[in-house]
Formats: sequence, C-alpha cells, structure tokens
Amino acid sequence: MSKVVVVTGGTRGIGLGLVRELTARQAQVVFCGRSADGVARAQDAVPGAVGVVADVTDRAALHRLWDTAVERFGRVDIWINNAGRTASRRPLWQLDPADLKETVDLNVTALLNASAVALAGMIGQGSGALWNMEGLGSDGRHQPGLTTYGATKRAVTYVTDGLAREIAQAGVPEVTVHHLSPGMVVTDLLIHDYSPQELARVKKIFNILADRVETVTPWLADKVLAGAPHGARVAWLTRGKVLLRFATAFRGRDVFGEPAA
Repeated sequence: MSKVVVVTGGTRGIGLGLVRELTARQAQVVFCGRSADGVARAQDAVPGAVGVVADVTDRAALHRLWDTAVERFGRVDIWINNAGRTASRRPLWQLDPADLKETVDLNVTALLNASAVALAGMIGQGSGALWNMEGLGSDGRHQPGLTTYGATKRAVTYVTDGLAREIAQAGVPEVTVHHLSPGMVVTDLLIHDYSPQELARVKKIFNILADRVETVTPWLADKVLAGAPHGARVAWLTRGKVLLRFATAFRGRDVFGEPAA
C-alpha cells in the first residue's frame, strides 16, 4: 500500500525535491506553500502531488492541510516538517526585528503547531510518523552571522527529542517521531545573503561538504518511507562522510556546476 505523506514547505529546495522523489516512489504526497503561485509551480513540476496554500504559522491552516490529506487519501502515514527560513547573515544586534521574528515564527512556532496537529491526528488514527528537519545549529555548532537561525534549529532538536519522550509516555507504539538531517545542501537558503566576493571564498568548503538537492533527496525519501526506530536521527552527512570528504578533497567537487532544484 502506498504511503500518504505531507510535506510542509514543499514548493522549492529540499521540500520540492522530497515531493518529487516521494511521488516517484508511488507515495501519495500532499504539500503546502505560502503563495498560490509557488504551489502552482510546484504542482506543474510534480503533477501527481496535491498542493495546498497554507501558512504554517497558522494552526487553522495546518488543520486544513491535515484534513485535505485525509479527505483525499483517508489518512496521513508520514508528516515532514520541512518549512523554514534563514534570517539575514549578520550579527544579532544588527538584525531587523521583523526578520528575527519571521525566522523564529517559521522555524519554531510553526514547527510546534504543525507537530501538535500531526501528532494529534496520528494518535487519533492510531499510527503515523513525524519527521522534523534539522539544520545548521542542531548539533550545537555555531557560525558567525547565523545565531538566530542556528538557535531555531537547535530548538528543532530539543522539540523532537521532547516529543519522542511524550509520545512514548502516551503509549501509542505505532506513532513515532524522528530527526531528519539533510546535511549541507545547495539551495537559496544555503547561499542566502552572501555577496559575490564572500560566496567565492566559501565555495571551497561548500564544494567539499555540500550536495545538490537531486543528490540528497532520493536518499532522504527512501529513508523516510522505510521508517526508523522511534526517536532516531536519519542523517545524510555523517561524521565519517565528513572525514572522508576532507581526506579526498584533492579530487575536487563542483556542487555549483548545475542549478539546485
């Protein structure tokens, strides 16, 4: 039986890549985006998926997203909280308050609301898997200019661990919670706010550690559909892979050779 999967933030980048790869694997995919134009473009790119215009910071909109999936396909097997953004790359005291608020709202508040909607629905139907997307900062590492973004992704890890414990205590063994870590992926979010000169400097490290959307998302889609133990982290860029890439960096990689999806 094909899995029913909901992907938030599914109109571009990793989200769109997941929608494409999950659909190619015969999953029934429902995704959302904030703009009607973005949703329409994504549906054109992946005709088999169902797009919904939804602001994930609005819990009522998240309920509509869940309801759409259930009305179309009868249930939700997998929910992937992928929607996110990064603030401008600058020190916290120079960051526009509106930029800070939007980043925290989308990366943390929306995640909490979406997780609440998904888990309530999954408990009600007796099964389901929630996957929360990690990022820079989830493991505690810091990078200048990304304090706000890193803090929100650290929060994602804390929330996911906390939800895993709460679900275990709720006694619903067929409902599971997981971390999903895509590593460093070449999207607008990764190269956001770099000047051409700055980007030229950091491309060396990106070409060692980063990957294209079309490289990472097939692997992520396979892992999500296969499932994982409750509370587990599924990570593309492992410590071993990092060490190997630095050891073989002399071979050269060019992840910017083609546009990211």
